[in-house]
Amino acid sequence: MDDMAEDPAERTREAPWRAGMRAARANVVPGLVVQSVMVVLLLAYYFHPATREVLERLAAVKVRWGYAYSAVAAVVAGAAVPELLRIFVFQKGRFMRRNLSNFVFGSVFWVLIGILVDFFYRCQAVWFGDEAKASVVIPQVLVDQFLFTPLITAPLTTWIYEWKNRGYRMRSDFFTIAYYRNHILPTLMAIWGVWIPIVSILYTLPETLQIPVYSLALTMWVMIYTWMSEERVGRG
Repeated sequence: MDDMAEDPAERTREAPWRAGMRAARANVVPGLVVQSVMVVLLLAYYFHPATREVLERLAAVKVRWGYAYSAVAAVVAGAAVPELLRIFVFQKGRFMRRNLSNFVFGSVFWVLIGILVDFFYRCQAVWFGDEAKASVVIPQVLVDQFLFTPLITAPLTTWIYEWKNRGYRMRSDFFTIAYYRNHILPTLMAIWGVWIPIVSILYTLPETLQIPVYSLALTMWVMIYTWMSEERVGRG
């Protein structure tokens, strides 16, 4: 029924799995950079006492601040970092009105995501435990990447950003199977290529450290991805 309802443009759209693979290939370099840093950080936590001490202090701050830490860290990574990068690197220090609107929108969105991810990580620790062993980490990664991400974070991100990009107007097909197949599935495939290794590392750390390290990974990812996106726009 969905196929019959599609217009000719939808029928000629690139296959979702092809679009997803193309996006995943575009993310290989930034993904490998972030994944490599996460591996080094994981090894340093377990084998370098000075690094372990710094990270444990960060975890103590997270415990004191609670969800406020997650909200602030998410705003820095998802809203402040990309706009500052655009202003000082790609706009040569010139502030534009759209930077403010992007920051306000991004702040609201990333506060929501930061708190949601923090709550989910806490739930995972309750459901499966908080130990660095396969019987704990594997189910956490599976639930994260194959339930939480495809059912909540990937659709939410795609819907909200397209809603913004369409002038805060909703598409009539936002909540259809066809929309999920054509728009969310390619995004999901790109996410898996980058984030399955990253969350595997996160879940080998204590729960109180997962959000601080997630925030670091997100910050690096956003910086690299913003740089690559702006470079492509500049060459276009």
